Parts: sequence; structure tokens; C-alpha cells
Amino acid sequence: MTANATADDRRYVLAGIVALLGLVTGAILLDVLGTIMFALTVAYVLLPVQGWLHRRGLSEWLSAVAATLLGFLGTVAVFAPLVVALYVRFDQIQTVLEEIPDEFPVAVADYTYTVDVAEVSSLALNFLSDTAVSFAAALPVLGIKFALFVILLFALLLEADAAGRAAIAPVPHGYRDIVYALAMRARETLYAIYVLQFATSVATLVIAYPLFWLLGYDAAFTIAFFAAILQFIPMIGPSLLIAPIALYHVAVGELVAGLLVGVLGMALIAWLPDIVVRPRLARRSAGLPGSLYFVGFTGGLFTLGAIGVVVGPLIVAVFVEAVDLLADEVNGDATLADLLEDDLDESSPTASEADAETSFDESKTRTADD
Repeated sequence: MTANATADDRRYVLAGIVALLGLVTGAILLDVLGTIMFALTVAYVLLPVQGWLHRRGLSEWLSAVAATLLGFLGTVAVFAPLVVALYVRFDQIQTVLEEIPDEFPVAVADYTYTVDVAEVSSLALNFLSDTAVSFAAALPVLGIKFALFVILLFALLLEADAAGRAAIAPVPHGYRDIVYALAMRARETLYAIYVLQFATSVATLVIAYPLFWLLGYDAAFTIAFFAAILQFIPMIGPSLLIAPIALYHVAVGELVAGLLVGVLGMALIAWLPDIVVRPRLARRSAGLPGSLYFVGFTGGLFTLGAIGVVVGPLIVAVFVEAVDLLADEVNGDATLADLLEDDLDESSPTASEADAETSFDESKTRTADD
């Protein structure tokens, strides 16, 4: 008994030391904490790939290399076109913004309203210029962070089993089912963020590029790529790009072009990929409601920056899973109506108590009459 208690005490003390050292390490590595979190989430998603390759005959080292290469290529495929589009098409985007009239009239019934867009255009130009300059200045740091991401991703995939055993070690056996449930929800959420969103974005790109090309846009691929990137924004997505383009055509008097872009863009780019691709992959996702996903996305983005796009929905999903576990632990399979009915039954007097009160009242009445 004493030996078991001593072993448990050592386990908890070591867990406390690990947690304390983790906090100190996080404070020291604060500037690269986003890169570390990104590598952790990508590694968690790629673990099944690494395991599948290992079961097919590759060694652990080679399977980790292959999975890391897949993560590397996926990251490059997402960010490289964005960088190229920003610099190659920068002058064209700037020209388009400068050609927007300072104001344009909108006729409604017998009234004509003048919408002033000069300030919005100026803000957009300043933001675009500042973003390009800031990104150019940060390129050396971003290169180092990307190298750190690749190295850390490989290390996590190679030593995933040891890291998992170390993480689960301090948890008592009676509570490990909770940890497994939370870990499963985390994996499903990351699958939804990375795999499902990436597949939807690719479908958006495949649809948007020929559509914008047929409509006569010179930078068709650049516009389509930005539409695919915006697919990662829940509930709004590519409509953030299509609506301003349609309004631009209306502003310069091209009503037919604005109508075509607005209708076809919303139907084929903003709506169709969500209907065709998302349901086919959603069975392996976390099933997080769109409203909660949007809350996690926006809250994480505003609080943590770019990495919050992943961490925000992940934290919300794990919190929802914890609430569900607590509800199941306390209430079982009972519905809210059943719980309310039970509470009302417990708060109301029992039949025997009611009969006793009635008999007591009757006896007092008879005594008074006598």
C-alpha cells in the first residue's frame, strides 16, 4: 500500500515538474510558440498517415520522413501561391483599386443615393502596401520559422509514441477514458480544419479558375486562389471576395458583369463546394456546429493571430466535448424533459405526505368542531 502511494506521489510530482518546466519553456519560446502549435496540430493529423506507411513495410524513420514531406508539400502548396500572387499581381491589384470611382450613385425607387468609397479604397491601398512591406521585412524570420516547423514536425512524427506515453502517464487509469475522448475530439476537429477545409478549398479553386477565366479576368488564377483561401473562413468564405468584385462592376457601370459575377460566383464558388465536398468528408469530422466553429475561428484569430484560426476552433471543440462528458457522467441518457420532470417530482410532496397532511387537517377540523 505504501509502495503504491509512493509511486503515485512520484508520478504526480514529476507531472508537476513537467508542467512547470513546460510553462517556463513556453515563456522562453514565446516568439515561436505559434510555429510549435502549428507543427503539433499538423503532426497530430499526419499520425495516421505515418502509421499507415509503417504498416505497409516502411521503417519508422522512413514513414516519418514521408509524412513530414507530405506536410511540407501541403504547407508550401497553401502559402507559396499566396506569396507569388501578392508580389506578381501587386501592381494589377493596386491599379484595380485606384480605378474604383470615389463615389457612385445607387438608385432606389425615385431616390438616388451617393455612396462614397474613396476612403475605403485608400484604406485598402494602404493596407496592401503595408502588408507587402511588412512581409518582405519578415522573410528571413519566416524562413527560420518554416525550417523549425519542418524539423519539429519530423521529430514529433518520429517520437509520437514516446510523447503520447509521457502525456498519458500522470493520468490515473480511472480517468484515461476522458483523456482518450478529448483526444479523439481534438483529432476530429483538426481533421475538419485541415483535411475537410483543404479539400473544400481545392474544389473552390477548381471551380473558380475556369469561371473567372470565362468571364474574362486577366488574373483569373489569382482571384480563384484568394477565393480558395477564403474558404477557410467559416460561414462567410468566398463571398467576402465575390461581393466586392460584383459591387466594383456595379460602381463602374458594368451591371451585367456585376450580376454574372454575383449570381454565378455565389452559386458555384461560395455554395457548390460546401454541398458537394463537405458532406462526403464530414462523417470523420468533429460535427461542431457552424456557429461554434465561427466563434472559435474569430476569437482565436483576434486573440492569438494566424495560429488562432486552428487553436480557436480546437479549444472550443474540446470544451464542448468536456461539457458533454460531464453531462453524460451526471445525467446519463436522460433528456432535459426527463430531468425537469424528475426535479419537479422531487420538489413536490409525496402522496403519503399529502395524505398525512390531509388527515392532520381533518383531525384539527374535527377537534375544533367538538
